[in-house]
Amino acid sequence: QVQLVESGGGLVQPGSSLRLSCKVSGFASDYYGTGWFRQVPGKDREGIACPIMGGGSTYYADSVKGRFTMSTDDAKSTVYLQMNSLKPEDTAVYYCAEAIYGDDLEACIGAGVWGQGTQVTVSS
Repeated sequence: QVQLVESGGGLVQPGSSLRLSCKVSGFASDYYGTGWFRQVPGKDREGIACPIMGGGSTYYADSVKGRFTMSTDDAKSTVYLQMNSLKPEDTAVYYCAEAIYGDDLEACIGAGVWGQGTQVTVSS
């Protein structure tokens, strides 16, 4: 059973940087990989970064491309989301989840295991 725990959220000013962490524990032989999603109340959850199967690369949503970077520290079983040049519209609850990029949907697809979420607020 895989468990995911996010940390690192907070209140920052526009233009600032923040790094989220997702600690992955447990094991599942069919685990796809870890991605990041975010959700604003009243809006659909948005997949912002997730692994592309077989390619070793990462998909980024247009809304974060060039500003956010996902990375992995295998020794620490932790996936990071480095967020730079933050904007007020990045304010959301951020979740890490088992995820993979879906070619047909051209979007990240959550595969069932989710963290509890961490709030990121970008405001002056």
